[in-house]
Amino acid sequence: MSLIPPNPTANEHHDAKDGDNDVCRPEHCYYAFDTLYCALTSAKAIPPTFADEKYPLFVTWNTRSSRPGRAPHLRGCIGNFEPMLLHEGLAEYALISAFNDSRFRKIEKSELESLECGISLLTNFEDADSYLDWTIGVHGIYIKFPHPSLLSPSSEAPTPSSGGSAPSLASRHTFTATYLPDVIPDQGWDKIEAVDSAIHKAGWRGRITEDLRRSVKLRRYQSRKCTVGWDEYIQWRKEHEATS
Repeated sequence: MSLIPPNPTANEHHDAKDGDNDVCRPEHCYYAFDTLYCALTSAKAIPPTFADEKYPLFVTWNTRSSRPGRAPHLRGCIGNFEPMLLHEGLAEYALISAFNDSRFRKIEKSELESLECGISLLTNFEDADSYLDWTIGVHGIYIKFPHPSLLSPSSEAPTPSSGGSAPSLASRHTFTATYLPDVIPDQGWDKIEAVDSAIHKAGWRGRITEDLRRSVKLRRYQSRKCTVGWDEYIQWRKEHEATS
């Protein structure tokens, strides 16, 4: 299941937090960066040396501003909620997020020196008791809800010509959406605003009622993230080329 999160703001850009180094490490970012670099050049890839563990993951590409103090700009971000082996998953989504994010044109070789790579490894998935059972700044949210036409029966009895009570294709549709943990505090949303935004992000364009909110099945999760820039990556590559 590949998902595209919304554009992050400046606060989503940070290096690994204390205690995260045993989960998401710079080596993960270097490997993803190396995959993109080799795809755009004739360079030979450096094999990964980190453990090939399984995680749901997102790969984010940002363009760093040439002006000091300016926030980086999102250049591509796609991930998968199904646990993937890191060696394959990071390489695959490094390229998917660079070349197949429908919001942006493909990343080109000329952009490499302005890029930074962020890796988010998702952990601690839990089914919430309600759409409000999560903590802003701690949890990301993944929501799933049925088409609102299924929430209450029609007030009109079907007629012989109505084709019976078989639901329409639309009524069988399930909506899904996610927000990574940093997005919600960055946007300044409270819980209801975040859930309502996710409902719209999932594709529902109608009115949001309390019954609709209560129909949401919410799964909360946490994220461990690390980010490196081009200069850090290229130094890592030179060191590994020298020892290989």
